Amino acid sequence: MTKSSPTLVKDPERLENRLAEIPPEPGVYFMRDESDRIIYIGKSRKLRSRVRSYFRDGYNKSDRIATMVKQVAEIEFIVTDTEAEALALEANLIKQHQPYFNVLLKDDKKYPYVCITWSEDYPRIFITRKRQLGKEKDKFYGPYTDAGLLREILRISKRIFALRQRPQPLFKDRPCLNYDLGRCPGVCQQLISPEEYRKTVQKVAMVFQGRTQELIDILMQQMEKAAEALNFEAAARIRDQIAGLKSLTADQKVSLPDDTVSRDAIALAADDQHACIQLFQIRAGQLVGRLGFVANAQAEFGAILQRVLEEHYQTADSVEIPAEILVQHELPDSEILADVLTGKKGRKVTILAPQRQTKAELIEMVERNAQYELQRMQKLGDRNQQAMQDLAAIVDLPDLPHRIEGYDISHIQGSNAVASQVVFIDGLPAKQYYRHYKIKNPTVTAGHSDDFASLAEVIQRRFRKYIEDPQLTRAGNPDWPDLVMIDGGKGQLSSVVAILQEMNLLEDLRVVSLAKRQEEIFLPGESQPLETDAEQPGVQLLRRLRDEAHRFAVSFHRQQRSDKLKRSRLDEIPGLGHHRQKVLLGHFRSVDYIRQATPAQLAEVSGIGPRLAQEIYDYFHP
Repeated sequence: MTKSSPTLVKDPERLENRLAEIPPEPGVYFMRDESDRIIYIGKSRKLRSRVRSYFRDGYNKSDRIATMVKQVAEIEFIVTDTEAEALALEANLIKQHQPYFNVLLKDDKKYPYVCITWSEDYPRIFITRKRQLGKEKDKFYGPYTDAGLLREILRISKRIFALRQRPQPLFKDRPCLNYDLGRCPGVCQQLISPEEYRKTVQKVAMVFQGRTQELIDILMQQMEKAAEALNFEAAARIRDQIAGLKSLTADQKVSLPDDTVSRDAIALAADDQHACIQLFQIRAGQLVGRLGFVANAQAEFGAILQRVLEEHYQTADSVEIPAEILVQHELPDSEILADVLTGKKGRKVTILAPQRQTKAELIEMVERNAQYELQRMQKLGDRNQQAMQDLAAIVDLPDLPHRIEGYDISHIQGSNAVASQVVFIDGLPAKQYYRHYKIKNPTVTAGHSDDFASLAEVIQRRFRKYIEDPQLTRAGNPDWPDLVMIDGGKGQLSSVVAILQEMNLLEDLRVVSLAKRQEEIFLPGESQPLETDAEQPGVQLLRRLRDEAHRFAVSFHRQQRSDKLKRSRLDEIPGLGHHRQKVLLGHFRSVDYIRQATPAQLAEVSGIGPRLAQEIYDYFHP
């Protein structure tokens, strides 16, 4: 499995760097643990001083806070204009997230999107990091800067409203337990019409459109009508929905003269390469969403903001467009954009670049948050650049390793042997290029493992296309790695070198191995490891690659082992071959449900006749 990021108290250098990033301004700070859960939220007039005090040896901490500090793996923050705003924001965020170590107010960077598949009769709602408009009617909301909060909003929405809980039906002929619990309206069996179900999904969409208060008002009217009609059961259900929605209300009260006007405020911070853009969505004086964007900085700032706004509102519904948009810089075509949005909304939309008073202060606050996001991106980029430079020097590469591939093998004494291929681009994981392999070598069986032969097989399968098609270029090909890292020592490396020599690819491919115990790097043909420090940046980059390859291999191995265990009992039933096992599991989804099925239900499965159905039933009910 992959190693979690250590807690900050165990990594003093990372702790000091993180504390130095926190500004001495008013705002709210978040403490996250190794599982990325928010465990504490606080506010301060000077963020840096307050957060630093938690890690000071002489600071008199209660047992609760001392325990919390030991679990902190990451610190985040949001700056505000005043301490009063920080106080209000802290209270709302604590109600929203319910952190474990907050006991006073519990009474109540690629960014993710939410997709609603309106193209389907029964739309699905899910979180994705890839905005691919495969079908015109599907809608994407975001991108959201806080993935944890987004997941919580979706979870609560599924609890408040009866929505489909599974991407695929569990049973062919009946709904699952979610229907009996009232969490799902029976979409799989079409127990609700598409029209009625879409009305429910439209209510959930209002939450992601920043129209939570409007939805609450609509539900209040429906609750009153139900109560007047003496339909108290429906009124109680709507009452519970309103209570749940109120837990999703905005995070921050913003001091503006007219709290009835809906506003978006957008600002950016940029360096020579990147621009980090933040867009704050304010509805009825409340901050209901904070969206984040990253753009190429090779353009005028006003043009960048206009491009972001154009793309953001391009697929937005008319109700999502605010009456007023506050911008940090004058847009080159603000009047045209305002006219387009006015026509789409059906009401006048104003675009302003405020220069004074409260609206300008709001823009300044958005800009500060964009600046801090940019600083974090810069530091991450600098660390990756330094690590790649160091790694290039260690293994004597002519250029920085743009694409690095890592390979690992996972098995239990040879059983269910699999391999992983992970890819880092510019020092960061590129999961779209990850691959896994099932080892096909007939000599690798339960009780007999051979990591050397397994690695040779995987490397041969990965690069054989360059032998089968000599026209494929290597240099400059984005699929061709600058460096290949093998998890293991000299033996594993030798097996890979041998197969690459056989394929005449070794001269064009740089290969190294990283041994676990001493974090030693071996090169082909060298009997001794390179003289390196396990903590230097280049070695740390290889370690991250190795750990990711190990995690990916182990997770795939566990999946294969789990599938085999599911099938092991079915293998004991005479006449039930692999194909029929697959059909049965596809119909019932698990062995437990097969065991609970009656002979008549088993016989309904394609290829399972009455006699075999009875044999299956008798096997589970001796």
